[in-house]
Amino acid sequence: MVDAVDWQQVRREFPVTERLAYLNSAGAGPVSRASLEAAAEFYRETLETGDRHWFDWLERRERARAAVARLINADPAEIAFTTNTSQGMNLIIDALEGRGEVVSCELEFPVSTIPWMHRGVRVNLLPARGGVLSAADVSEALTERTGVICLSHVQYSNGFRAPLAEIGEGKGGHAFVVNAAQSAGVFQIDVKRMKIDALCATGHKWMLGGYGSGFVYLSRALLEETRARAVGWLSVEHPFAMRNDEFQVRGDAASRAEMGCPHFAGIFSLGAAADFLLRTGAAEVEQRALALNRHLTEQLASAGWRVLSPLGAEAWRSAETLVAAGDPARVARHLSQRGVAVTQKPEGIRVATHFFNDEGDIARLVNALEEVR
Repeated sequence: MVDAVDWQQVRREFPVTERLAYLNSAGAGPVSRASLEAAAEFYRETLETGDRHWFDWLERRERARAAVARLINADPAEIAFTTNTSQGMNLIIDALEGRGEVVSCELEFPVSTIPWMHRGVRVNLLPARGGVLSAADVSEALTERTGVICLSHVQYSNGFRAPLAEIGEGKGGHAFVVNAAQSAGVFQIDVKRMKIDALCATGHKWMLGGYGSGFVYLSRALLEETRARAVGWLSVEHPFAMRNDEFQVRGDAASRAEMGCPHFAGIFSLGAAADFLLRTGAAEVEQRALALNRHLTEQLASAGWRVLSPLGAEAWRSAETLVAAGDPARVARHLSQRGVAVTQKPEGIRVATHFFNDEGDIARLVNALEEVR
């Protein structure tokens, strides 16, 4: 239950809350004390002993991989660490090259579209009527030329949350690819139940793992039926045999992304962030973020501010809200001066409510907006 979580204790694990009403996890989330310590410990060890802890670091990496896998109900072998969403999406495209045209959405962040286009793949952008894309819209757009459905779980542009389970159920023989940059870490994701074939996310947004961290999921079926496009010396079954005359590439996701020496600090930070989310409870995190978002939109409406995010159905709601403002730059600048962190957008400001936020952050935002008006 959400009420069973000590949310004030959670806030204390994020020192940013002592200074700011930090409502910008959709842009870049803060790290917790645990993530800071996980990365700092690695650097302390290299400072004091060089790479003496190499094999211990490899074990810590696998613990981090297992934590991320649990968060989305994947097998650890289906998870590879990346440094951002773009790297993950390109690995997915490597695996799905030649599958056919892509169905996507006009609301998408470009990482969901332009890497496909760069490979010469046609991307069909579906209109989002009223800022919404339904599972039926996706199903109706599929043709004999379509090979891939590639969509964001939550749209960065207006906060619309897509019905992944419905889309997955109706995907037929098409590959279902999800950009989870705006949902991993705040919304529950079950890649098996949602029938997702591949997924990528960054660690520096809602995962709260810091810049330079991320992960990609490639289903076991996709791994078995495709060949790695690029490999490195650590991609093979017995890398420390140092063979130049023969090799056998491993069958896990890591062999495709983690081709050289690992970026341990980012991995450990992300692993600590995933552990924190799992201890708090994925369902509890989602419910808390949504409850705060409902409180946010109610307070904005009461104060006379227009919400642009689609809220016609609760299922469309995410933890980020687009608010109309006539001079976004001036509004964002004033909020920053008042210690309120949001994202400036062409239409206004984007406000994100994560589980470490509280009603006081929202009150601080609304009061500062009233000063602008």
